[in-house]
Amino acid sequence: VAIRRSSGDLVLNVDSDTTLASDVVAKLALKMQDPAVGAAMGQLVASNRGDTWLTRLIDMEYWLACNEERAAQARFGAVMCCCGPCAMYRRSALLLLLDQYETQLFRGKPSDFGEDRHLTILMLKAGLRTEYVPDAIAATIVPDRLGPYLRQQLRWARSTFRDTLLALRLLPSLDRYLTLDVVGQNLGPLLLALSVLAGLAQFVLTATVPWSAVVMIASMTIIRC
Repeated sequence: VAIRRSSGDLVLNVDSDTTLASDVVAKLALKMQDPAVGAAMGQLVASNRGDTWLTRLIDMEYWLACNEERAAQARFGAVMCCCGPCAMYRRSALLLLLDQYETQLFRGKPSDFGEDRHLTILMLKAGLRTEYVPDAIAATIVPDRLGPYLRQQLRWARSTFRDTLLALRLLPSLDRYLTLDVVGQNLGPLLLALSVLAGLAQFVLTATVPWSAVVMIASMTIIRC
């Protein structure tokens, strides 16, 4: 409703628990001066970083996700998820995609999770670039207990797997690096889980140290880094 009633050229999406630095709007708008850019996101930090060991780790995770993953994807003009806490969109593109965005289905049922990733994929499918602006800082509240964090991660993982399926045909047209990156992001956790289960099974059944699983996990970690 807000998008349809708006009149500006740009729309800024901000989560209710997010605080923006004073120059965020100006820096994101500067990136949007290029008419080929449909969306741009800023860098996320944890506003409650000092609360617990978990919030400190999540803040580190956000830094890596923004300044490694998003920054690398932005080199090709194809950030795969402009995150919900702080993202700016070109209103003319939003209006063209809004009906499709509002009625998104997954396996025939309405989908109400991972809307930021889904909208980013729609932007890329429309032929627009999506960008990352590292000095546009947005501070958001992160879970400080393990239970809520795991529920959040499960919801995000469902979104990642779902929208990767939607984007498979799109990936080759973007860049071979992006295809490798996105496929690796999805296969990595599955292979990691398989390695852990295989190691536990070997330990339980044979009472021997599962060195093959340890080496596999270490190799995957090094390759990912």
